[in-house]
Amino acid sequence: MAAQIRIGQGLDVHAFEDGEFVTLAGVQIPHTHGLKAHSDGDVVLHALCDALLGALALGDIGQHFPDTDPNFKGADSKALLKHVYQLILDRGYVLSNADITVACERPKLAKHNLEMRQSIADVLNVDTTQISVKATTTEKLGFTGRQEGILSMATVLVVHAK
Repeated sequence: MAAQIRIGQGLDVHAFEDGEFVTLAGVQIPHTHGLKAHSDGDVVLHALCDALLGALALGDIGQHFPDTDPNFKGADSKALLKHVYQLILDRGYVLSNADITVACERPKLAKHNLEMRQSIADVLNVDTTQISVKATTTEKLGFTGRQEGILSMATVLVVHAK
């Protein structure tokens, strides 16, 4: 019998490029740069997709939405997340909670926190109390500290719906 509780983790990174905003958790946030990616570059939703996929050993986001497939060029990561979550639901599981951390020096994310949580909750049709989004800097260390890109990590707990 499959485990009734499963944990998954995900991590995603994207470099900055020319642009006027970054999309994080499905929210466009004004910034001096955009994120370089095949899709919309939403590191938060990509890490969350990988965490969900990992919880049920369903591979990773690159297997489901390869960057070599032109159908995913400029893809809205909310649609990718919706597809991934349907895979979870199809196997009889639901999200208990997600804990997400975003590492970047800029843009500052505190004032966007509730909007990001709500955006994710809306896609997954869960309550915002099930979604945690935290932001941190890396104290000017590494690629995020040099403001070369953004990193996001996600951990999820999914439970079998009885």
